[in-house]
Amino acid sequence: MNSTWSRFNITSVTLGFAFLYLPIVLLVIFSFNASKLVTVWGGFSTKWYVSLFHNQGLMDAAWVTIRVGLISASVATVLGTLGALALTRYTRFRGRMLFSGMIFAPLVMPDVITGLSLLLLFVAVDFDRGFFTVTLAHITFSMCFVAVVVQSRLLTFDRSLEEAAMDLGAPPVKTFFQITLPVIAPAIVSGWMLAFTLSLDDLVVASFTSGPGATTLPMKIYSQVRLGVTPEINAACTILIGLVATGVIIASVVNKRREVQRIRDEQAAQRG
Repeated sequence: MNSTWSRFNITSVTLGFAFLYLPIVLLVIFSFNASKLVTVWGGFSTKWYVSLFHNQGLMDAAWVTIRVGLISASVATVLGTLGALALTRYTRFRGRMLFSGMIFAPLVMPDVITGLSLLLLFVAVDFDRGFFTVTLAHITFSMCFVAVVVQSRLLTFDRSLEEAAMDLGAPPVKTFFQITLPVIAPAIVSGWMLAFTLSLDDLVVASFTSGPGATTLPMKIYSQVRLGVTPEINAACTILIGLVATGVIIASVVNKRREVQRIRDEQAAQRG
């Protein structure tokens, strides 16, 4: 019975991973296809990567996406962290329920509703759509994810450290920057990375709020895919996959080293 279930579990996991990652593997392989037809293998070649960097439309869209992601992730991290602090440290204030609902509403709201509501807002206030409106839209829906990540860390934060610092004469602002902020810094960094990733990945909200000169890379790729997949798109997606994989590996290595250092410090403290 155990061996039967073991084979069943192994088969299920294998099929599940194949369903998730086999299309990505095929995309990476065909990005090195010498043939212009993505369904026909014409030999190994990197010419489509060279062609990609000469495609001004894709390069402009990628630059817009990176700028929107950096700005929106940074602003969303600041606002999300402040929102998490307010919800964690001030448990009783008038309008807390409304404030909490406004922060976390984008988590459960469909992207179509978010994009349409923001579009109606920009039209109502007669605000020209473009780079700035896309950035505001990304700040709106990514801020809540940062707040969730930072709030989860603040809930397990040992406030006796802050109390000890203030008992020793440190003012609240200095206590926050020297005690609280370093402790919750990993959560803030994780929130920033999540917000940046969500901005890079967004298509629906950006489609509603973009304007002339504010075409993001997902929008550009989607518009070209509708006319047929080209090897340049495969190359662009492969580069994005490589960047994301590199970021994940670096984050994992840094977290592993930090955990090892923490264990060594605890062992040293116990010996002392």
